[in-house]
Amino acid sequence: MKTLSIHYPESLLGSLHVSESEFEREARMAMAVKLFDTGRLSSGQAAELADMPRVHFLYELGRWGVSTLQTSEDELENDFHVARSLHDRHQH
Repeated sequence: MKTLSIHYPESLLGSLHVSESEFEREARMAMAVKLFDTGRLSSGQAAELADMPRVHFLYELGRWGVSTLQTSEDELENDFHVARSLHDRHQH
C-alpha cells in the first residue's frame, strides 16, 4: 500500500470544524468519489481508496450527489436504440 501526503494549514481544521482524522477521512472519500464519478476507478477500487466496504461507499455516493450508476453517453444511446427496437417490434 502506498501513502499520499498532502500538506494543509492547521487553520483549515478549525475553519471546517473537524478533527484531523475526520478531515483526512473526508479528503480520502472526496478523492475516491471524484475518481469514481469520472470513471477512472470502479466502485470497488474507489471503496478501497476510501477505506470502506463497497456497499457503504455506494450508499455514501448519494450524500455526495453522485449516482451509483456510471453509464457513458454511448452506452445510454445503445440502450435507447435497443429499447426503441424492442418497443417497435412489440407494437407490430
